[in-house]
Amino acid sequence: MIKIIEIFSSIEAAKVIAPNIDYKDYIPLDLSVSNLELHNHKLETASDYEIFIQKYLNKNKGEIAFGGYIEIRNLYKRSAVFKNEITDERNIHIGLDLWINEAATIHAALAGKIHSFQNNTALGDYGPTIILEHEIQGFVFHTLYGHLSEASLIGKKVGEVVNIGEQIATLGLPPINGDYAPHLHFQIIIDMEEKTGDYPGVCSEKKLEFYKNNCPNPNLLLKII
Repeated sequence: MIKIIEIFSSIEAAKVIAPNIDYKDYIPLDLSVSNLELHNHKLETASDYEIFIQKYLNKNKGEIAFGGYIEIRNLYKRSAVFKNEITDERNIHIGLDLWINEAATIHAALAGKIHSFQNNTALGDYGPTIILEHEIQGFVFHTLYGHLSEASLIGKKVGEVVNIGEQIATLGLPPINGDYAPHLHFQIIIDMEEKTGDYPGVCSEKKLEFYKNNCPNPNLLLKII
């Protein structure tokens, strides 16, 4: 963890979505169970969240809402991907979400290569997903981009080189994006644990310490605030 913090502190802030939008137009969004304001809204469907987030952006004069790292959320209860009879409930978000209700381009945070990609089609999953592999100062790690459009996977090849800031995808819409309000799930992953095209973006309390170390705060790289 110390190594990756040192690396990220030495490089410029990365833009991964709609790079024309300045960070001053980003506003924090709390979707955790502790946000009592959420209790005053009917938030069940992708459309419900889309309306709620747009009103929040308008009210706060923002263009992109961001947040969610290590948030405990009720958002995942509708899906057996996160809660079923044989596994512990997963409700702690270990990536960073960037919410925007309009077409947006997705860009590589750093130079690297395509590690893997896949359409994770289950309800509540990532939908189309791209994972990049990076190496800086001999340290190998990965960045995951979830909730993309189906077109984002066309023509992709494992091992394909990408440049820093290069457009790699476009934002997906519901239901293709796992049936969420439009947003990018961005995550840093050190050890992929031999997984391809997918990696947990939500964990259980029992495994939180492992994932906090393997998936450090994405804002170390983005430097939004």
